[in-house]
Amino acid sequence: MRFLRRSEPTTVGADSADTSESQGSADSTRTAGKGRPTPKRREAEAKRRGPAPPPPRTQREASKLARANRPAPAERRRAAAERREGMAAGDDKFLMPRDRGPMKAYVRDVVDSRPHIMGLFMPLAVVVLISVLIPFPAIQQYLSLFSLIALATMIVEGTLLGYSTTRKARARFPEATVNALGTGWYAFTRASQLRRLRIPKPRVARGANP
Repeated sequence: MRFLRRSEPTTVGADSADTSESQGSADSTRTAGKGRPTPKRREAEAKRRGPAPPPPRTQREASKLARANRPAPAERRRAAAERREGMAAGDDKFLMPRDRGPMKAYVRDVVDSRPHIMGLFMPLAVVVLISVLIPFPAIQQYLSLFSLIALATMIVEGTLLGYSTTRKARARFPEATVNALGTGWYAFTRASQLRRLRIPKPRVARGANP
């Protein structure tokens, strides 16, 4: 009778053992080529770069490391010249945050479109310095009076310029938030500089209508 025959379980166990042995030999055959798992890309790149250098422990080591990583003088001069040219041309990539944006460019155009008494602020400072140094009280008195009148005129002109520039900026950029104090002060400081010393350089001629 077939149920009395006990050879079949033994055969199944042998078959499973043979299968496991064949799988183990196959796995060993697969791993025998490398003998280790495939490294990750990050680990491989770190191994190629080598270990990270230790941080500097003294100020002298830090200075030495900074000098070693410093670009060449010719490269620094080229970068500085490119930065100056970009600032003079009004490129937002090189401008300071306070000068960036189309609204600030429009404010500069409004200020540069006409002359201002505030543009004489720096020469007025020289006049005040001379009035302090000369040993003639009468001349000092006249120069002081002239300086006071000129300064008051500049303040009035700067206030009117800030108000008109803010109004024009709001009309040109209705969707933007135009701060009256910030825009007025920006126009005031721009107008108080000599035209040829303004950065970015003026891009409109006097008498233009920006």
